[in-house]
Amino acid sequence: MLRTKKLVGPLVAALLLAAACSGEGPAATAGSKGTVNIDIHGWVGYEAQAAVLAYLLEHELGYTVHKRTMKESDSWDDFESGKVDVIVESWGHNDLKKKYIEQKKVALSAGLTGNKGVIGWYVPEWMVKKYPDITDYRNLNKYARLFRTDKTGNLGQVLDGDPTFVTNDEALVKNLGLNYKVVYSGSETALIKAAEFATKNRTALLMYFYEPQWVFTKVKLVKVALPPYAVGCDDDPKKVACDYPPYLLDKIVSRRFAETGGKAYELVRNFSWTNDDQNAVASDMINEKMTAEQAAQQWVQENKIVWKDWIPR
Repeated sequence: MLRTKKLVGPLVAALLLAAACSGEGPAATAGSKGTVNIDIHGWVGYEAQAAVLAYLLEHELGYTVHKRTMKESDSWDDFESGKVDVIVESWGHNDLKKKYIEQKKVALSAGLTGNKGVIGWYVPEWMVKKYPDITDYRNLNKYARLFRTDKTGNLGQVLDGDPTFVTNDEALVKNLGLNYKVVYSGSETALIKAAEFATKNRTALLMYFYEPQWVFTKVKLVKVALPPYAVGCDDDPKKVACDYPPYLLDKIVSRRFAETGGKAYELVRNFSWTNDDQNAVASDMINEKMTAEQAAQQWVQENKIVWKDWIPR
């Protein structure tokens, strides 16, 4: 630093020191190289998407990418502090968007990911073959005994994932008059293990799940028909009695990153792929035992025709 002072003078040196100590995220000026902070949320499809973005940021544009594993709501809290620049896949969260995008104005949407998101209730295919009418929610009480567990007593079980995931299931059980209880498995991994076990051993399972998800290539699950979604039917979380809406997933970035992130922000904004693309990377991570970085590298090498137009000129 003493050498820097001699070369550039005390005032500039002080400015450089302040910038170095500020920890203010990606890039001090648009287009310059810096660090991009990407949070990782608790499902493998998200991690797959983050890995591809990180690989391209590092290898095509020369940025450094810092990843940290966080709960979804905690990530939104950190947009204001600059600890996170990018959430690569957001499922709805209209309450968080209202607070951080509309009111605090510290975040904004960077466009759609290209994925089509589906959330719902699923049962193993073998159950549908044995009980053809089980996919109609109005018949679930008839089969509640099949889904009883030690945790639910005389009630059937609806197995959910992480309680921080987007879910209306407790309200649905209550408002639809279902003799069931929601039990949280704690993670996506636990849901997948439950689906694999129920399929292999022909045990009953009613579970919360979602697409895109690589496991549909390995395990046959069938979606249960809940009351059709209509705009506004889920406005009051306590009164929800309808299916989940179709989700057009988007990317959320801090306003500071959008204004100063230069080509890094342009790449994030340009990113758009399909459910099949995401599932391919996620499947390699799980089934081929690749690291996220290895799976991302392989996808990038094989799909230049997809990502070449994402790279800023």
